[in-house]
Amino acid sequence: MQGNTHIVGGITASLAFAQISNDNPLVLVGAGVIGALLPDICHGGSKIGRKLPIISKMVNSLFGHRSFTHSLLFLFLMGMLLHTFIPYKSITIGILLGMASHILLDMGTKKGVKLFFPVSISVRLPLTTKTGSKVEKVVFTLLTMLSVFFSYEVIVQLLATI
Repeated sequence: MQGNTHIVGGITASLAFAQISNDNPLVLVGAGVIGALLPDICHGGSKIGRKLPIISKMVNSLFGHRSFTHSLLFLFLMGMLLHTFIPYKSITIGILLGMASHILLDMGTKKGVKLFFPVSISVRLPLTTKTGSKVEKVVFTLLTMLSVFFSYEVIVQLLATI
């Protein structure tokens, strides 16, 4: 999936979680966007890879694309790291939600992900598409509509507390 689809996926996941938690939705969304981009640090052409080219090149040379940074192991290790060093639970949750949404979206591509890294089996959803395809545009549109719906719900909940 492309960066914009991942960003909207992170926003949607964060806003959905905001509906069932007492966490600040703005913090969740901001962190969710960062988390949604983070797994592609292994790809030099990604949004985050272009911002951090040296780190991207190192991670890619060590693991390749869609392997370690797209795995449950990476998600778990990042959760432990964030929990240890970030004092705000909402930031940690938002980043992890964004990362999880990224991994799930990439499972919808033909290549899939190495979800159980270091095991080299690729995992993908039963229905897949090519990155940048018309189907991805439909997924992007649906995620955008869900984000608008969830933001409306969050705004209504916030207004009810005033």
